[in-house]
Amino acid sequence: MTRNQLSKRSKVTQQLFIGTVAALTFILTVACSGNSGSTTDETLSTSTPPPARAEKPNIAPELQPNKDVGADASNTAPRQGGVFNTLWSDPPTIDPHLVTDGTSYGIVIEVFSGLVRLGADPVNPFEPDLAESWTVLENGTVYEFKLRKDLKFSNGDPVTAQDFKWSFERAAHPDTASTVAEEFLGDIIGIKEIVEGTATTAEGIQVVDERTLRLTIDAPKAYFIAKLTYPTAFVLNKNNVESLGRKWTDKPVSTGPFNLKEYRIGQRIRLERNNNYWGRLAYLDEVVYNLAGGVSMAMYENDEIDITSVGLADLERVQDPTEEINRDLVEVPPNFAVSYVGFNIKEPPFDDAAFRQALNHSVDKQLIADQVFSNLVKPAYGIIPPGFPGFSPNIKGLEFDPQLAKDLLAQSVYADPNKRPRIVLTVPGTGGSPGLTTEVVADMWRQNLGIEIEIQQVEWATYIQDLHRGRLQAWSGLSWQADYPDPQTFIDVLFRSSSAINYGGYANQQVDKYVVSAQTEQDATKRVKFYNDAEQIVISEAAWLPLWWGVDSKALVKPWVKDYVFSSMTIPKFQNVWIDK
Repeated sequence: MTRNQLSKRSKVTQQLFIGTVAALTFILTVACSGNSGSTTDETLSTSTPPPARAEKPNIAPELQPNKDVGADASNTAPRQGGVFNTLWSDPPTIDPHLVTDGTSYGIVIEVFSGLVRLGADPVNPFEPDLAESWTVLENGTVYEFKLRKDLKFSNGDPVTAQDFKWSFERAAHPDTASTVAEEFLGDIIGIKEIVEGTATTAEGIQVVDERTLRLTIDAPKAYFIAKLTYPTAFVLNKNNVESLGRKWTDKPVSTGPFNLKEYRIGQRIRLERNNNYWGRLAYLDEVVYNLAGGVSMAMYENDEIDITSVGLADLERVQDPTEEINRDLVEVPPNFAVSYVGFNIKEPPFDDAAFRQALNHSVDKQLIADQVFSNLVKPAYGIIPPGFPGFSPNIKGLEFDPQLAKDLLAQSVYADPNKRPRIVLTVPGTGGSPGLTTEVVADMWRQNLGIEIEIQQVEWATYIQDLHRGRLQAWSGLSWQADYPDPQTFIDVLFRSSSAINYGGYANQQVDKYVVSAQTEQDATKRVKFYNDAEQIVISEAAWLPLWWGVDSKALVKPWVKDYVFSSMTIPKFQNVWIDK
């Protein structure tokens, strides 16, 4: 395949798919995180936070300002009442301690909360939540949190330091089966032993009094506060969880600005205002997530939903100032995510670096950006996105070079197609097209290398479960989105050999050495260099096939929606949103 040319089959698929590129923007965004940080194939970030005081991060992010939609020029005071409607999909879980995907994350952060949260300020993103303040002691190994006065769960029960201790230990307990507890809480002394089943309590969690919680970590780590913004560190009501058992998420007791009022699988989720929330109460009466599916643009124009992304097929029309819908058009900052094809390094043929490198060099990312996405994305030759802390333009990527790809394949132990194992690329979905990007990549492998693959679709919840259990040989239709503004959330979390979120089983001793050194390095410049050096190895060994990073995109927001803030990372959205109609 030469540059600037899509195969005939891909062009046909493009005509079918083009109108829905980014249409899933508001359905499966984030990352989530630990996927936590994971999102679907073509997505944007649509997070909205409340502004407040924040602690200065250890690495100053080069983040873009968040986009505040519907700021009222008439100075009308926000008012309570109204319903915000959005298109979503069924979350794999509503248990904060199990969240590993953006679909679940987007719901959970509205209903539950923790000691600290990510806020609207892109330079000082960490702000107090249930904790009113914290102090760092013992050269950065002890964090003492002071809870707000008169904190309550949504049912009126008091929230105490003991509830946090129980919640952290519950998240780590083997019976909870969290795949990310060790990754996000494992710096606390004693958590790893609970995860391993050799202890039931963590000595690094001390309840000083009802309002004071002391956490001791194994070494000074610049990103520790950032990790506590993830749902694994959210507080739960012990009686609620233990009395209802596995069904506790049907009627969860919350601490966030909203309560879960109703969840009908495949139909809708309804959140209602939490009148026992510690801060200013939410203006909205309800947030309704439509789970039944549909064409988002049509639903928007029929006033069924209040927000939608703009697919390529609709872009020219909505940008036309003579069109009435143009008044709703909003510029959306890029989310800090990388879309990629993942490889299970432990399974043939992906256990051979030359084979993986051949696959990388055979994919024309610029063509994908130009012809599939009309330059709405940027080809990714590294992992960390541009503008994110730790991004380096000096990372040498595996660029499109079909002849080099052929040479590498010839050097591979899987050069002989008759001795090459069956290759299955799994994507999330329930039928229909697996996604234009996936088909284009498969075409490039076929045309440039003669490699045939099978594309398999599985339902989203099963996809996430299989991914975490290492059952997938290769996977696509996924992005990794930053959980917090620190390069640790990309390079360490994804590629350290001992990380539970290292889905492909990638292992390199030098990468491990770099990321472990970065964990305790207090000099920001040296930390970033450790991550960049590790990233270069990851890219050179083709642990992944990075595809693209997001760029600025477009969305539509109803004119009656006020103070909706778009952010490059997923943060609580709806507390400040209000309806003016």
